[in-house]
Amino acid sequence: MRQILLIILLSHFTLTLYSQGTRNKEDEISFLIDQYSLARKRKDTLLLKSILTVGIDQLVSSGEWRHGKSEAVTGMLRSSESNPGSRKLIIEKIRFINSECGIVDARYEIQNPDGTVRKMWSTFVVVSENKMWKITAIRNMLPSR
Repeated sequence: MRQILLIILLSHFTLTLYSQGTRNKEDEISFLIDQYSLARKRKDTLLLKSILTVGIDQLVSSGEWRHGKSEAVTGMLRSSESNPGSRKLIIEKIRFINSECGIVDARYEIQNPDGTVRKMWSTFVVVSENKMWKITAIRNMLPSR
C-alpha cells in the first residue's frame, strides 16, 4: 500500500514539474497576473513582495506615483482599504518586447459595495527574473468616457 501511495505521489510530482516546464510564456504571465489579483484580494504582502521587482513603479488612476517595492505594496494595501470592493483583471493582450520582457494590457474592474462597477485599464510591464516572471511597472487608467 505504501509503495502504491509513493508511486502516485512521485507520478503527481513528476507530472507537475513537467507541466510547469512546458507552460508557455503567456500562461506563466497570466498566472502572474492572477497571483497579483489574489494577493490584492487577500492583502497578502508576502505574495505581493514575491511577484514584484525591487524597482517596481506604479502610476494609479488618481495620479499618485509609487516607487519601489515597499511604497508600492503599502500603497496597494491602502488603496484596497480606501476603495473596497471586489477586483477583477481581465487580460486583453500580452505583447513581448523580447524573451524576458512583456507588456500586459488588462481591463480592471472594481465592483463597489453599492453595486456600481468602476471600469479602468491596467498595463503591466513584466520581466523574467531568475526564470520567474515578475511585475516591474503598473499603469492604471480611468477612461474619461
